[in-house]
Amino acid sequence: MLKDYKLKLSGLEPVVITPASNFVNIGERTNVTGSAKFLKLIKEDKFDEALEVALDQVRGGAQVIDVNMDEGMLDSEAAMVRFLNLMASEPEISRIPVMIDSSKWEVIEAGLKCLQGKGIVNSISLKAGEEEFIRQAKLVKKYGAAVVVMAFDEQGQADTYQRRIEICKRAYDILVDVVKFHPQDIIFDPNIFPVATGIEEHRNYALDYFKAAKWIRENLPHAHVSGGVSNVSFSFRGNQKVREAMHAAFLYHGIKHGMDMGIVNPTMLEVYDEIPKDLLERVEDVLLNRRDDATERLLEFAETVKGAAKKKETDDSWRTGTVEERMTHALVKGIIDFIDEDTEEARQKYGRPLHVIEGPLMAGMNVVGDLFGAGKMFLPQVVKSARVMKKAVAYLEPYLQAEKEALRKGTQPNPSPKERGFDGRSKEVDALNDYIFTTTPEKWKAINEFVKANRKNATEAEQVLWQALRNRKLDAKFRRQHVIGDFIVDFVCIEKKLVLEVDGPVHDYQKEYDELRTNYLNECGFEEIRFSNDDVLNNLSETIKIIKDKLELEGDSPSPLERGRGGEVRPPRILLATVKGDVHDIGKNIVGVVLACNNYEVIDLGVMVPSDKIIEAAKKEKVDIIGLSGLITPSLDEMVHVAKEMQREQMELPLLIGGATTSRIHTAVKIDPVYEGPVVHVLDASRSVPVASEFISKESRAGIKLRFKEEYKRLRAEHESRSKDKNYISLAEARKNQTQIDWKETQITQPTFLGTKVLLDYSLEEISTYIDWTPFFQTWMLAGRYPGIFDDKVVGTEAKKLFDDAQQMLQQIIKEKSLKANGVIAFYPASRTLTDDVKLFENESAELPFAKLHFLRQQNKKAANLPNFSLADFIMPETAGKKDYIGMFAVTAGIGLEALVEKHKAVHDDYSEIMVKALADRLAEAFAECLHEKVRKEFWGYAKDESINMEEIIAEKYQGIRPAPGYPACPDHTEKQSIFEILDAERQAGIKLTESYAMYPASSVSGYYFAHPQSKYFGLGKIGKDQVEEYAERKGMKVEEVEKWLAPVLAY
Repeated sequence: MLKDYKLKLSGLEPVVITPASNFVNIGERTNVTGSAKFLKLIKEDKFDEALEVALDQVRGGAQVIDVNMDEGMLDSEAAMVRFLNLMASEPEISRIPVMIDSSKWEVIEAGLKCLQGKGIVNSISLKAGEEEFIRQAKLVKKYGAAVVVMAFDEQGQADTYQRRIEICKRAYDILVDVVKFHPQDIIFDPNIFPVATGIEEHRNYALDYFKAAKWIRENLPHAHVSGGVSNVSFSFRGNQKVREAMHAAFLYHGIKHGMDMGIVNPTMLEVYDEIPKDLLERVEDVLLNRRDDATERLLEFAETVKGAAKKKETDDSWRTGTVEERMTHALVKGIIDFIDEDTEEARQKYGRPLHVIEGPLMAGMNVVGDLFGAGKMFLPQVVKSARVMKKAVAYLEPYLQAEKEALRKGTQPNPSPKERGFDGRSKEVDALNDYIFTTTPEKWKAINEFVKANRKNATEAEQVLWQALRNRKLDAKFRRQHVIGDFIVDFVCIEKKLVLEVDGPVHDYQKEYDELRTNYLNECGFEEIRFSNDDVLNNLSETIKIIKDKLELEGDSPSPLERGRGGEVRPPRILLATVKGDVHDIGKNIVGVVLACNNYEVIDLGVMVPSDKIIEAAKKEKVDIIGLSGLITPSLDEMVHVAKEMQREQMELPLLIGGATTSRIHTAVKIDPVYEGPVVHVLDASRSVPVASEFISKESRAGIKLRFKEEYKRLRAEHESRSKDKNYISLAEARKNQTQIDWKETQITQPTFLGTKVLLDYSLEEISTYIDWTPFFQTWMLAGRYPGIFDDKVVGTEAKKLFDDAQQMLQQIIKEKSLKANGVIAFYPASRTLTDDVKLFENESAELPFAKLHFLRQQNKKAANLPNFSLADFIMPETAGKKDYIGMFAVTAGIGLEALVEKHKAVHDDYSEIMVKALADRLAEAFAECLHEKVRKEFWGYAKDESINMEEIIAEKYQGIRPAPGYPACPDHTEKQSIFEILDAERQAGIKLTESYAMYPASSVSGYYFAHPQSKYFGLGKIGKDQVEEYAERKGMKVEEVEKWLAPVLAY
């Protein structure tokens, strides 16, 4: 088995730290020594409110949360245990790993006993000697945690480069060799100290940290480097602008030198590239100790910028560059305003449209790919780049089609080789003479200049392959960047009539044009082989073997023309589909864009795709990987079905699983066992490329399959063990422990109307004021909570640009009414049965119900005084002798969405297509939020005097709830059918259900309204077979069918 040296942490969900993870942000506000607010809440025993601080950290984008209870007036151990247990009860917080931060070992150990995943201990050191260091390290290892090791020994803290590396090396050797600690679980903190203090000895503090970080990453294999960044700027407390610049510059150099995690205050950061150059120069003079007067110069400059506001100006200077420079700038910045005119200028200069694609457009996309791969560009930027590329190619499309048609008819401007009498068997010198590019002198000059430039600025993959080909190393003479007819090829061996191409991401956009060129070269008698950058860089030996095999072919072997495109090594091909019954595709589309920008040919089958179509397309298109997406829980079962069908067809393709409702554990327990091929759960779009690349690589393919098969086998065993360990009670016992409500004292508010109320073409302007923007940024893979995300040191700038684009599109939608919002709500008298059903009545005097809603009850064994919840608990029981009320709703903001999507697709605008879908989703949720407020204050009126702001609404600080079928409290999607029938939602609002109970349009929301003050959201958890059997009887369904819909929550 291949060794895996990735740092793997977990709460309820895994966090895997890889070289592609860039920087891991550790939330610092749940620390009594660093947050006065948190300390006050803990001292006042307001642990529930303190939990909100942790929640804010998680929603703000923290990937690990640091907890510290070291304060003289606290029982630190008791506080740590209590708070960690509270965190474990909150699903949104408990999904991320915890860093237990304390200088007291008994507090650390007490905390370790509370963790339900793999956390981090912060910290241990050699301060008390090796014996104590080893004892503590062994205990950390026993508890399965990672550990922060301070650069601190018996002599004190390390404050020089030499002391830092000596202590870290000593600690590393003890941990790895003596304790047998996994090296990837070691995180060194080489001490960040203040600089610019005026003390001579402090001048090298930052530089020594950078050098130590680099040394650690190069000499202590698989270890990580962390630190507290704010320490570096203590000398400038009170000068926000200088501190922000110092933090940003420190992080920039720290990350370059190997720092990959740390505690950072995102509100104290500037974007590195936006630091004024004069300030940046002085800051870096201090950090890098470049001048003797660096501190004095920064102090002087600090007085001139103290409190100064940021100024931003539009810089159009890039328009004065060459057409190549302008096109690269447009691609990187995602600017489409000038791309048509620049593309036309390039076409005039290069003579042929294909040369524009292969020249300046490919060069620009290579820059985009490099920046994205290095973590210097984010998803919204990449999608914008793809939009510019597609727009440029679309502009060239008529010219390319004209060339293709001319070639087909034999009327191309320059005679073809056959027309000139060349039969593919002439001597080399004849071939060379025949393949001189024949066009106007001006165009020839432009092409020749481009050829020379390309030779000087070859891509990394081209350079690697050229070193393997040059000087007849394969017993054949190759030329690079050579003109054949009207085409420029990367490498050619004219003697053997063999052309080699190394393809970057741009080739995803020019498949037809590549085919045009291949046909042309085939007609000339040349065989063309295409390699991807990954083929060359990661599989050079296999690449060379393929070339050698072609060079050694007998002379009478079939010609490339006779074989069609035989011998071509095409880009890797991946098929994506949202499974049958599911209509959600934003996440899938984002994955497609990311893969396409990384040289994958993406075949997107769209939404609601049945298994037979997926398998048929996979075979027809000869794909390398299949990716399935789904948002609703029924999609999980459909994915299992697709995997079974792939197994029945004896397929071996890798199967990638993704989507909001999917999980690693479901993939391991339900999907992996039914398919012998590789199956991998992919958490988000950013992880799709590295996973796909491992499967495409011949060298790593077998290893990654084995790795995931063994990992999922282990997860299944752990899951089974946990299931056995968990205590569940009978349904009868659970009902005895239902929510206790004093119904005699409960005041029932009658709604202002009974029956349905239809709201058509509701004001989008009003709805837009209820938008929760945080999930919008999550859609674009930008972690952070709105509006604080704008201050994030990594994604803040791009988040603001994205938000501005969204606002512009939103206002256009509102102005043009290009989307329409429809809704329907209803209220009916109701009462609860003893079996957790809720009966609905036409009016208060009706004795017989006209409909019945079915709810489920928690069955996990609870601690004392904690009930086993059911949503039915919040409706008055029929034994009370009077009726309660229940409401329901269905809303959409997706009427007209398809037309907008097609409009953007027609102009190859992925960015706007994803944007409008994301906005429609946000508007649908906002519509639901808007109506819920009107229900509370007006339509039902049980909270007429409510006065809360939007932030409090998002935090659900109101009375009542609006749970939805398919979500944690009521996971049965089939109950939507009852809601839709009662509301007549399809006829009245234009919303319908698919066979898997997904709503269409996709940007739709439906659910119930509960008014009782004790009503709350909760997770059902797992349920037993006794409840499933009774539930099936109550619904009039077969047990097997109910088990299918409730598969994710079955405890058996």
